[in-house]
Amino acid sequence: MLENRAAVGHRAAYYAKRILPGLIALLLGMIGLGLLITKVFKDVWPFTVEDGVNRWFAAHRTPPWNLATEIFSLIGSTPVIIGVTAIAALVLLKTLHSWYEPLFLCAAVTAQALVFFFTTLVLDRQRPTVKHLDNSPPTSSFPSGHTSAAFALYCGLALILAGLVHQTWQKWLCWALLLMPVGVALSRLYRGMHHPTDVSASFINGALCVALMSYAILRSAERPSVS
Repeated sequence: MLENRAAVGHRAAYYAKRILPGLIALLLGMIGLGLLITKVFKDVWPFTVEDGVNRWFAAHRTPPWNLATEIFSLIGSTPVIIGVTAIAALVLLKTLHSWYEPLFLCAAVTAQALVFFFTTLVLDRQRPTVKHLDNSPPTSSFPSGHTSAAFALYCGLALILAGLVHQTWQKWLCWALLLMPVGVALSRLYRGMHHPTDVSASFINGALCVALMSYAILRSAERPSVS
């Protein structure tokens, strides 16, 4: 029992050492980026044309696109992200008989959520001044939680599957997963929920969380033994 606890403590310390510095740096970077966009450069091109992008999307809304973007927006919502992450992690654990891949996926999704949440506590950016097609959550418009969550989950899953696929349809599945966050980002713009820089910053958040967890969990040269 004591040996098991020591092993768990060793693994926790190992991953904390590899993850926490990068995660803190990412959080500070996202806050700094948000302050630059919303305070320092808000009256500087190209940030001055953001409202025009949102108005363009709002002016070209149609019932079919309203439905399509509603679906993609739902795909990036918190309940769906949590549910898909849990199911995917369980399937990976059962099929690969390894806890590294499920841990990587859950950690990437959790990390982006933490960065998103604490960034919104510091920033208070208002949502675009167009009609919103979704209910506005009580968080800052910067960054887009839907987009970063979709990137971490679906691109993280594609990264795992890329090393396992052999058939053509499986490769197409990986490409489809990579395009999911793009669809979510465009949907959030179309539905008036975010500025272009909100979703752009969220791609950075999601991508760096995937890269960090890949380095710390999947690509680590030294892995603590599992007892």
